[in-house]
Amino acid sequence: MRNSTRTAVCAVTAVLWAAALSGCSDDDGGSAPSPSTTKKEGTVQVRSGDLGKILVDGAGRTLYLFEADKSSRSTCKGGCAQAWPPVVVKGKTEPKAGAGARSELLGTSKREGGDRQVTYDGHPLYRYAGDEEAGDTNGQALNQFGAEWFVLDPSGKKITSGEKEKKQEKKPSKKPKQTDGGY
Repeated sequence: MRNSTRTAVCAVTAVLWAAALSGCSDDDGGSAPSPSTTKKEGTVQVRSGDLGKILVDGAGRTLYLFEADKSSRSTCKGGCAQAWPPVVVKGKTEPKAGAGARSELLGTSKREGGDRQVTYDGHPLYRYAGDEEAGDTNGQALNQFGAEWFVLDPSGKKITSGEKEKKQEKKPSKKPKQTDGGY
C-alpha cells in the first residue's frame, strides 16, 4: 500500500517538475492561461459519474476537500499545493455557481500570497494533479500530506464511496501465490 502511494506521489511530482522545467508559453512569448484563469475561473458545478453527483470546476475537473482543513482556511501549501492545486479567483472575481451547484454555499478564503481560494460549504476546494481528464477521480480517498482527500456532493458533504474499494485494492493478499518454485 505504501509503495503504490509513494509511486503515485513520485509520478505526480515528476510530472509537475517536468512541466515547471519545460515552461508554458505560446508562440509570441506570453504565458499560456492556466485552467484556473480561463473565463470559467471560479465556476463550481455538478457532474454525474461513478461516485454519483459530484462537484467539478467550469472545465469539468473534479473538486476535492482536504480533511486537514478544519476551517475555510487552507492548510495545503508548497508541495501539497503543487499536487493539489487550490481553486482560486483573482482580483474582484467572485466564484460562480454553475449547473446544480448552490450559490449560497460558495465563498472564498484568503491564501498566503493574496489569492482567494474558492470554498464550498466552508471547505477550501482543490483539484488533483493526478486527474488527467475531466471526470477523473483519481484523488478520491487518497491519504496524502497528512490527511485524506474526498470529492464533494452538491450539498457540500464529502463522498466516501470509493474509499473502501481503493483500500481493498491496495491490500496485499494474505494467501500465498502458487509458483513453480522459481526454477
